[in-house]
Amino acid sequence: MIAGTESQVTRAFAQARHESRSVLIGYLPAGYPTVSKSIELVLTMIDHGVDLIEVGLPYSDPLMDGPVIQEAVSVALREGATTDSVLEVVGAITDHGGSSVVMSYWNPIERYGVKRFAENLVQRGGSGLITPDLTIEEAVPWITAATESDLDPIFLVAPSSTDSRISAIAQQTRGFIYAASTMGVTGARDQVSSMAPQLVQRVRQLTTLPVAVGLGVSTGAQAAAISEYADGVIVGSAFVRAAQTGGRAAVGELAAELAQGVRASLP
Repeated sequence: MIAGTESQVTRAFAQARHESRSVLIGYLPAGYPTVSKSIELVLTMIDHGVDLIEVGLPYSDPLMDGPVIQEAVSVALREGATTDSVLEVVGAITDHGGSSVVMSYWNPIERYGVKRFAENLVQRGGSGLITPDLTIEEAVPWITAATESDLDPIFLVAPSSTDSRISAIAQQTRGFIYAASTMGVTGARDQVSSMAPQLVQRVRQLTTLPVAVGLGVSTGAQAAAISEYADGVIVGSAFVRAAQTGGRAAVGELAAELAQGVRASLP
């Protein structure tokens, strides 16, 4: 990315805003069930309407992930997935004309080398990094490296976040604010938390950054409901479950359903 240019994330949200809809963000761990097959799956997601791929970096201690993602991450690690595997998947997405960010716990990035990771991520065409367990106070090395490489550091807020905390996080975030709609681990749910609309409203009073809602979305109807009040809809466990049960076909069907959902309120 050329310094000072708009990121893929910013462009994705701008395009969706132009179309009066939300951005559809889909998560899958790199290397699940193998690196090559994970590439096939994420490209299928793109081809069926996912705007932005969230490439998961497999980690041996995924405390914030639910059982579906934990199982997939374990498979990826057994198959030898590494940080370089993640970058390979990012590069394949870029070559396909898609857009991506990486989702990772902080420890693997620190072990790999913060500056090295930032440089390699931007070289592969990635746009940013979501760090669910990294506080902004501990994020100075990453924010510095991201700024130097023109990447988006993306941080999370939760219903328990105070207004002052949300404001502080927003000042260090670029791309979008990740609004975790529930207090707990990841996982598809029958209903997305009723706290999500209020959380999005609170964030919007404190920043002009787009707000994307994650944790719990699994159906087109849920995606449509979230699109009524959020700038982005993040789907993770449902895509992993689809990959586990039906492979590319099921992933493609789910992506198409969700893509239709975020467009349901179009005039």
